[in-house]
Amino acid sequence: MDLVPAPTGKSSSLKSPVVEVEAVDMAPADTKETITTMENTAAVGNEAMQSEYETDSDDSGSDLEAELEVLHDEELRCGIPDACSLDEAIAFRNRLHEVGKAVFVQETIGADTITAKKLCTAFGILPPDFLDGAPDSAYHPLLAIAISREFSRRPKLPQYNSIEDAVKLLKESKKIIVITGAGISTSLGIPDFRSKDTGLYSKLEHLGLSDPQEVFDISVFREDPSIFFSIAKDILPTEKKYSPTHGFIRLLQDKGKLLTNYTQNIDNIEANAGVLPENIVQCHGSFATASCVKCEHKVMGDEIFGDIRKGLIPECSSCRKKLEDDSLKPQGMKRKRSTSATQKRRKADGEDSSDDDEDYELPTPGVMKPDITFFGEDLPDEFGRRLIHQDRDQVDLVIVIGTSLKVAPVAEVPGVLPRNVPQIYISRTPVSHTSFDIDLLGDCDVVVSELCRRAGWDFQHEMIPAGEKVEVSNVEGYESRHMFKVVGA
Repeated sequence: MDLVPAPTGKSSSLKSPVVEVEAVDMAPADTKETITTMENTAAVGNEAMQSEYETDSDDSGSDLEAELEVLHDEELRCGIPDACSLDEAIAFRNRLHEVGKAVFVQETIGADTITAKKLCTAFGILPPDFLDGAPDSAYHPLLAIAISREFSRRPKLPQYNSIEDAVKLLKESKKIIVITGAGISTSLGIPDFRSKDTGLYSKLEHLGLSDPQEVFDISVFREDPSIFFSIAKDILPTEKKYSPTHGFIRLLQDKGKLLTNYTQNIDNIEANAGVLPENIVQCHGSFATASCVKCEHKVMGDEIFGDIRKGLIPECSSCRKKLEDDSLKPQGMKRKRSTSATQKRRKADGEDSSDDDEDYELPTPGVMKPDITFFGEDLPDEFGRRLIHQDRDQVDLVIVIGTSLKVAPVAEVPGVLPRNVPQIYISRTPVSHTSFDIDLLGDCDVVVSELCRRAGWDFQHEMIPAGEKVEVSNVEGYESRHMFKVVGA
């Protein structure tokens, strides 16, 4: 399971590449003013647009996307009134990458060949209703955001399109980065977070939280750890099981092809499959270990799994031993407990507070918190260090599996890697905010097992039926997008 959105902190410095306009002087004076205005507003607007990427759901109906009125390519294909067609949108995007932002704005807005309002739709933004009737210049800030976002994202490599291309890349590559999310664990019964009706967040209404994400908020955990532990048993790692997709990552390792598996999942199931710790970056931490919130005593995660499965809050054994040792020593002065607001009100109202024990804090063991990264905590330093200073210079293939890649900083990984390195995407549904060279759509386990068959690799797993037949078809209108389906399923 991937903990999403990924918290950011002081140690997380990875940013998406920002490409500045370098050809402004090529534009006529009247166009320069338009470009300058658009560029100056883009920086502010981009900050607001970041919320679009803070979801792990593949559900196109998410609340954030609805509020931002995001247009997907599938909608453009069906036709939207007063919007670009999908073919027009693709042509505009290609032209932007070909000539750069300044010339593109000159050719479109500067030459009055299209309105800013309509051009926004080419880049996935449906103009908001509150701007209806406003002059076209009112859409420039929104268009600047859309253009900057599109221009900074990685363009597709045109030479990679077919299943055969994907298999050839798999066989020939020697330094593969694999980026994984919740989709590689769902076949084991571990829920993702945001899927409608089945995701973990859809089942948390009984907790009375204003936002279900609060269950992973570090401040909420410190105040009341029982909220997290009430759901922790549902996301614990399975007993020594792993999915075929985990097995596929292990196979890449065994063949000497795995450079690094960057996983957003916290279930640590990669270890069950035999992927070595040195080949994994746990971007959001994991259940593999746990630490005391008081004394920082660390234990292996499975030492507290028994308590978690019983619905108990695991306590620190080191703290408990220290308290037991202290109880054998001569007792000194009790530690005065700070007076709470409730106690102050009771005293002000004249209520009896003669029980002296209420004024003193009884020492208790610390809570053992699994070493997953909660909202409000820094990401592991290893993430940025390894990506920037090691893997970026070595990688020759990127495979993204089971994640919609809409969460910083992991979502930014494909964009910071060399653009000439091919990228393959494997998941149930495609993404529109990032360009991959080949999209392989379907159940992750089915896709990877079929790739191995076509590569001639001996790939065995108890969850892959003997003699399984998979039908692969092209998605209409997309040369490099393919659908995988088990025949007879």
